[in-house]
Formats: sequence, C-alpha cells, structure tokens
Amino acid sequence: QWQLVESGGGLVQPGGSLRLSCAASGFTVDYYTIGWFRQAPGKEREGVSCITVGGASTDYADSVKGRFTISRDDAKNTVYLQMNSLKPEDTAVYYCAATYSDFARLNHLDYDYWGQGTPVTVSS
Repeated sequence: QWQLVESGGGLVQPGGSLRLSCAASGFTVDYYTIGWFRQAPGKEREGVSCITVGGASTDYADSVKGRFTISRDDAKNTVYLQMNSLKPEDTAVYYCAATYSDFARLNHLDYDYWGQGTPVTVSS
C-alpha cells in the first residue's frame, strides 16, 4: 500500500528551526519527484520546495529561499525539509507529495500521491 508519512512538525519560536521528514512505504522514492507543500488556514495550498530524481534539481518558493533546504536519502526512502529562520508566516500544515513526472515542480496539481500532513506553528 502506497503511503507517505510526514513527521517533525511542532511548535517553534520565530527564528527557530525544524526538520520535516517524509517517509515512503509501499514504493521506493528513487524514481519520483518529491514536493513539499503547505496550507495555512483559509489559504490555498502552496508549493514550498521539490526535489527531482537523484536530487538532480531542486526548486524553492521565493518566500523560503535561503531558509529551507530539501534533501533526499533514497537508501532510507525518505525526503527531508530543513527549515531555518522560521517566521510566523511559515505556520501551516506541511504535506509531502510524490509524482512520477520529472517535469513537475511547485504546482500541487502535478502530484499524485499525498501524505496526511504535519502541522508547523511558529509563534512566541
């Protein structure tokens, strides 16, 4: 059974850091582009970052460039999102998603498989 499970979310103060994990089961992530998306209350889902097969290419939303880093460990079947210098506006539920398309980037409509999400709250 295909499954993506996010973890690592929580409450953090502004300026703090979190590392999100996206663990896959039932399939291997080696052949998939993996994206991270987020959705804040009352807002549309937005693309945060993505990484293509083998880590050949990465992409970031302008709002997180220089603060977030995406990486993948295919041996562990897991993709990570390191989030530094967190701001209150980063507060959202974060989702990971997978697509077989190597051309997919930050459009959530391009992704086929989704996790259940992990909440991130940035507040003092």
